[in-house]
Amino acid sequence: MYKILIVEDDPKIAGLLQSHIQKYGDEAIVIHDFDRVLDEFTAAAPHIVLLDVNLPSFDGYYWCRQIRQVSTCPIVFISARNEKMDQVMALENGGDDYITKPFHYEIVMAKIRSQLRRVYGDYAAGGERTVEQAGLVLYPERMELKLGDKRISLTRKETILIETLLERSPRLVSRETILEKLWDDTFVDDNTLSVNITRVRKRLAELGIGEALETVRGSGYRLNMAWKDEA
Repeated sequence: MYKILIVEDDPKIAGLLQSHIQKYGDEAIVIHDFDRVLDEFTAAAPHIVLLDVNLPSFDGYYWCRQIRQVSTCPIVFISARNEKMDQVMALENGGDDYITKPFHYEIVMAKIRSQLRRVYGDYAAGGERTVEQAGLVLYPERMELKLGDKRISLTRKETILIETLLERSPRLVSRETILEKLWDDTFVDDNTLSVNITRVRKRLAELGIGEALETVRGSGYRLNMAWKDEA
């Protein structure tokens, strides 16, 4: 079952979209607070977003850019704007497809299915990639981390850092390796790296993982999954 987030300020359209999605056996979540779209997205952790362009306060292009800072999940714009430049802006701001209103709901469902197959299903390159250790599962393409029935969204740098640590767990990962993964040849100071490590510790804590990320003074960091056996 997939989770679809609907960001549409017309209650009738939002309700009909939700009804059609649920008929296919998937979960549809309708946003009502259009000042907290990113917060709602993070809480829902959807597989795909249906995003209107004309929204209160900030338009869909703005919210698409905000979502793209934390996730690569498919975003399909739905809008009454039918000018070529509107579609160009949608794609350039991070959208994956664009549907103009009025639309047939079956076409919307076909577009949703197409995006889901492309990213998560049969058409995904080698299927969706995951990195897993002791039940902790990272979905790099979604920028999502899961443990049991809990899942959280990550930023791009958090995703890269956790993936690097998971792939080498329980081995030590040197500071140099982490710096190269996160910033290539760009110079950063020790404080910047420490801030990112602290953020990852907080993300792990959200899943109930306590002291898993160890600091090896002067050398680097280790993700020790022994916490699971001790729980």
